[in-house]
Amino acid sequence: MWTGSAMPSAAFHHLGNRTDSTENLSIWNWGDGRMDDDTMDKVHNKRNVHGDGGLYVGGVWLDTSEVAERIKARGDGAHHDRPCERSQSRVCAAKPDGSYDVIIIGAGCIGSAIARELSKTTASVLILEAADDVTQGATKGNSGIVHAGFDDKPGTNRAKYCWPGNQLFPALDRELHFGFERAGSLVIAKTDDDVKALVELMARGKKNGVKNLRIVLREELLLLEPHVDKDAIAALLAPDAGTITPYEYTIALAENAVQNGVELRLRREVVAINKRGAGAGELFSVEARHWETPSVAEKLPAFQAAMDAAGGVAWSPSPGTVMGGPAVREVYRARHIINAGGCVSDKIAAMVGDTSFKVKPRMGEYILLSKAEGPKSRHVLFPAPHPVYGKGVIVQTTLWGNLILGPTARDTLKKDEASGEYVVDQAVRDEKTDDIMAYILMKCRKLVPNFNAGNTIHTFAGVRAKNTTGDWVIGPLAGVPGFINAASIDSPGIAASPAIALDIVTMLQAAGLQTIPDPKFIPYRAPIFRPKDGYKGLKMTPDIEDAWSCKDPRSNVVCKCERVTEAEVVDACRRSLPIDSTQAIRKRTRAGMGHCQGDPDNYCCEQRVAAIIARETGLAYEEVGTRPWPASSMMPKRIFDKADLQHVRELNEDGRSVTLAGAAL
Repeated sequence: MWTGSAMPSAAFHHLGNRTDSTENLSIWNWGDGRMDDDTMDKVHNKRNVHGDGGLYVGGVWLDTSEVAERIKARGDGAHHDRPCERSQSRVCAAKPDGSYDVIIIGAGCIGSAIARELSKTTASVLILEAADDVTQGATKGNSGIVHAGFDDKPGTNRAKYCWPGNQLFPALDRELHFGFERAGSLVIAKTDDDVKALVELMARGKKNGVKNLRIVLREELLLLEPHVDKDAIAALLAPDAGTITPYEYTIALAENAVQNGVELRLRREVVAINKRGAGAGELFSVEARHWETPSVAEKLPAFQAAMDAAGGVAWSPSPGTVMGGPAVREVYRARHIINAGGCVSDKIAAMVGDTSFKVKPRMGEYILLSKAEGPKSRHVLFPAPHPVYGKGVIVQTTLWGNLILGPTARDTLKKDEASGEYVVDQAVRDEKTDDIMAYILMKCRKLVPNFNAGNTIHTFAGVRAKNTTGDWVIGPLAGVPGFINAASIDSPGIAASPAIALDIVTMLQAAGLQTIPDPKFIPYRAPIFRPKDGYKGLKMTPDIEDAWSCKDPRSNVVCKCERVTEAEVVDACRRSLPIDSTQAIRKRTRAGMGHCQGDPDNYCCEQRVAAIIARETGLAYEEVGTRPWPASSMMPKRIFDKADLQHVRELNEDGRSVTLAGAAL
């Protein structure tokens, strides 16, 4: 149900009643604390920002005409005349006996990359995902860096997969159009000891096969990064590092996999795995609880009749997100199981007797600044690495032009000395929000001193799947033929994901899976968001009651900050993945991700998107999922006022040092 203010009138829902609009758009004002149109135009056209006059494709910039030619030549292979059914894709991939060759548990970047590789074959594949959309767990809340792989310990799975995965991204993006910028990264040194660390990192990178690394000295560094702290004396440059938007990448993988015959079922929480017999080729039985929101479940007679036995589901896939509802029991069968369960992958493994690792979730918080701050960073900027807590708190410009600060690295569990069990670290759990934000600002100002924290528009958090082994858990499980772990994969998991997927397919082949190439495989996918030339050709309707007065959906703007059109929302709804929430559209089109964060007192973009979803799916308007308020991990409000922003500015202006429980000093 809509929880913001400015609830639209009944007339708003009559989407077919369109009338001509003669609004004078030039007088529309962003309101107190927001950019005016002239400023927004400058931001959108000042530098190459994904979506502004072109797109990053395969690591390089293509202007709008080049993008259009590519899409026209290749087609998108993904658009349909109606949306999917709720919580499942259109296709059923089951074999005649109802079983599958492979069940993948988890639809984050790892599970989706594996699914896409398997979709190139004739194997029958099912993805089971516990959340209401793909990429709702660890993949959603991270930096989106395609790391080069120079800092991973040689001989580990991280080192094995990161650089090879990095090298696959240009070709992947040329096919799937999720957006990949070859931005490069710089590890900043300020002391002689830091410089020694750079030399060690470069040597480690060479052992890992990473190419093109070099150390740049102060003069060149300041040319590369004019806003970097003037105490910097050198940096390690990795030009092959890149930037993506992690959920857009994962959506592209999953969309293409499903378009090529993989079946996806959402809201399926796996609760048990059994196997008949111990030999290779025997079928696994996977029990899942299929949950739905109460208002939807009560309208499904079969669901209502069976749900009492399964109980309900209530869980949080990521900080600030709580999902659940009544559930029914379902059982699926397959010859092979891939455990790509992320932060619950240890629980999935334990269902077949593997207790060799335990996930120790590591919290990472971020502060997102407006696009006005984007030019403060050209590369991904790292501090010299911490020996325990990894890559450190970083500064980078996102693919879409915002400046992002973070993450923290706060271990949420600690070992109880008396029992030997891992328990919640209450000091980490109860850390004050102001201290977390001040810590991020303190660390980032050591890299780029002059960003304006008063341009904060959002905060978010993610949980990384650290584990007790110290490395990723990848490979067949001894004694359980057909079960393969791709488990507990944290940073640099996104960079490694395409290489991991290739290796998992090889493991499946060794386990007996026949991978016959599918001659009908479609490798290409068009982007959902189409590049814009400022506001040219776009029409805005500031009055929510006039939201459908523009007759051309390709011109009708439903999100002013990010210039998202009605046609793009419809396209997202009609692709190969099921959609029933504004959050799902937000991840696919950026509607609601801009400067005002979907402020209902501004342009009411979330209400407009919800109405389109209702029209497309047949859901009642009130049943469309919306973002919870404030939908921000560290902000008490979704939209800060002047006093709030001044408070953020002051958190680190005095230069005070902040320490956090469970984090690096």
